Amino acid sequence: MKAALLHLKNFLQSAGFKKYARRFGYFIAGCIVLVLILAGSLSFYFNRNKTEIIAKINTTINENINGQFHVGDFQYKFLTGFPNFTLALKEVELKDNQWKTHQHTLLKAKEIEARLNIWSLLQNEINIHKILINDADIYVYKAENGYSNADIFKPKKKKAPADQSNTGTTIDQVDLNDVHFILDNRLGHKLFDFDVSSLKTKVDYDGDDWQTDVFLDTQIKSLAFNTKHGSFAKEKELRGTFNVAYSSEKEKINVVTRNLKIGADSFDIIAFFNLAKGNALFGINIGTTILWQNASNVLSANISSKLNRFNLSKPIDVNCDIKGDFNAEGDPKIVVQAIIKDNELSIPDGLIKNCNFKGIFTNNFKPKDGYNDANSAIILTQFAGDYENIPLTIPQLSINNLNKPVATGNVSSDFEVERLNEISNDKWIQFTSGHAKANLKFQFDIVGLHIEKPRFIGKINVDDASFHYIPKNLHAIKTNIHLNFTEKALLIQEIAYKHNKNTIFIEGKIDNFLNLYYDAPERMVVNWKIYCPNIDLKQFLGVLATSKKTKAIAKAGKRTTISNHLRTVIDKCLVVIDIKADKINYNKLTATNTTATIQMIDSKLVIKNGSLQTSGGSINFNSEVQPSGKNFAFSADAQVKRVDIASFLRSFNNFGVTSFNPNNIKGKLSSEANVTGFINGNGALITNSMHGNLTFNVKQGALLNFEPIVKIGKFAFPFRDVKNITFSDLSGILKLRGEQIDVNDFTISSSVLNLDAEGIYSFGRGTNLALTIPLRNSKNDINLATQAERDAVRERGLVLHLTAVDDEGKMKIKWGKKGK
Repeated sequence: MKAALLHLKNFLQSAGFKKYARRFGYFIAGCIVLVLILAGSLSFYFNRNKTEIIAKINTTINENINGQFHVGDFQYKFLTGFPNFTLALKEVELKDNQWKTHQHTLLKAKEIEARLNIWSLLQNEINIHKILINDADIYVYKAENGYSNADIFKPKKKKAPADQSNTGTTIDQVDLNDVHFILDNRLGHKLFDFDVSSLKTKVDYDGDDWQTDVFLDTQIKSLAFNTKHGSFAKEKELRGTFNVAYSSEKEKINVVTRNLKIGADSFDIIAFFNLAKGNALFGINIGTTILWQNASNVLSANISSKLNRFNLSKPIDVNCDIKGDFNAEGDPKIVVQAIIKDNELSIPDGLIKNCNFKGIFTNNFKPKDGYNDANSAIILTQFAGDYENIPLTIPQLSINNLNKPVATGNVSSDFEVERLNEISNDKWIQFTSGHAKANLKFQFDIVGLHIEKPRFIGKINVDDASFHYIPKNLHAIKTNIHLNFTEKALLIQEIAYKHNKNTIFIEGKIDNFLNLYYDAPERMVVNWKIYCPNIDLKQFLGVLATSKKTKAIAKAGKRTTISNHLRTVIDKCLVVIDIKADKINYNKLTATNTTATIQMIDSKLVIKNGSLQTSGGSINFNSEVQPSGKNFAFSADAQVKRVDIASFLRSFNNFGVTSFNPNNIKGKLSSEANVTGFINGNGALITNSMHGNLTFNVKQGALLNFEPIVKIGKFAFPFRDVKNITFSDLSGILKLRGEQIDVNDFTISSSVLNLDAEGIYSFGRGTNLALTIPLRNSKNDINLATQAERDAVRERGLVLHLTAVDDEGKMKIKWGKKGK
């Protein structure tokens, strides 16, 4: 190593090396001197021929424009652009002939450098190989009448092939630095506004065709294809290289760029622009992988304001195709396609997880209706996702008319019903089991980007569902519900409701359901047909219990959820039930062959045309039941025909009467009643609560050990069997007043005696009954042929007038008429 360094040192110090080094230095110095001489010569040439050069440039420019070209000063830049001749134009202005009308200067630059080919210049040709425009404003203006200040450039005259030469004026390279460019198209309502930090391009010519790579670094102030709707990519930085090619035959520019930066995102763009007179068609295709919010912020305000209400958490593949005419008014045709995979979609009404679909946006849904919001549509295909944990599959969804959006499509779902618990924020219903399937054709309005008034046609089937309806404290087990939505009605089919040991089969129909559900739920009539093989009625009184109504505090911007609206409809709608039951149990009452029409209005139960068989007879009735505090208030209009009186009284706990029990009486009861009263929460009649009118008649009857009669018998008829009295007539007209009963006409025609009673009977205190008792033995009155004959002999002989009065809670018999 040391030997090599020593050898190199000796070589550098040798006389031969010094000789060649000296010659090379002279050569370099000579070149520098030559360059200086040439540059000086150019400077001398410019200064000597400045007037002629300026005249040639002015002549060249003015020959090609219809307007005014003004240059404040010319300056030759020494050595800049050598070996080309660099001329700096100061304070340059370029105006068209109609500038005074519109006041928009096409070009205003502090400095423009023009680098001219020196050999062409010496041959009296202006060949500009490069132009540098620094600190300039370019304003391309097109008026409403179609006039443009860019028309300042005269069209080139085509030369005959024999006249063509290679010495024509060309510009090989253009650089722009700090240039503000505006294209203001008032005819087409378009505005492009760019702050160009840097633009560099070098052009390769092939005859009249050319091709270049343009590097561009600019800030987008406006990229508005319709100024009414706002700008695309507003205030975004655009940076990248464009491959630009011009075809003179087609008079068309094609542009291709890859990885173009707009803001922080990369885009691939393919575009074309027609330049022929009368043909200003253009097309731009943009492809990228981008976050939803970033993509939305690149679009114009009329689109982004809507899209910003949505979001996708992961990047999506997007392709945007824009086609239009720079001379046409309104928007260009815009088609955006996106592919979404395994994403989360946020919408104003909730969150859709595990989301997959292909989306298309077009502003020309119907080809003949133009490019506008009213003719815009969003089309989703192969949509799948979980909305509020409910899986949804939508083969195709269309949202038409973005001014008044309407969504249509088909949706299907298959899920366990426990997932519905996550939708009900106020927890008014709780599911514990069951399976649901849905296949629906839907349509709904979108107001403020929220779903409004969804309408469905199709079927929903729920099987083996168990739930707790909290407002009514109602439990259901293994319930099947099949819903069929039609255009005219909602058909509710094949409901099998199980509760404890009871099973109810239900079918229903709601006419005009789709309209009334949203607009007038209080006018909605739910028609039910219910069949019950066996039911315990007391277990279902809880359905009528008053729900706890909580006052919701309205918060700004908070909307009514589907769950809340459904609950409101249930509370307001009118329910009409046609019921048929083979067997009904109510307390001790057992009824068969029951039919009735029931209306449920709010929390009130109205029973019409009720009919049942019980205790060997029948009952027809109309009734109303509604909650009253912790109890239920009822009113009833009933007709009882030939029921076994003992069994009937037992069924209703003897209506609260304690002075006798059902074992004291036999016979067939017929009665008419118009009464009101109260039932407690357990379904039992509240003693002494009834008011109203009651008439009754008992045939083939008997009184057994009836205490008031036994007491009278011991006093007045010691030799008659007053403990076992058969009677041909037992009837009465009563007015019920709670604890007391007004006895207006109480008649007994029996085997022991006849008795008429009038006055007040009390379940507690206050009994005051006037008793009229003929002493004659009426045992054989039954053998008389007619009622007239029996009435004629009824009060023959001695007649006792007694009173039954209250004596400290016990009944006491006294002599005398009532009040005496």
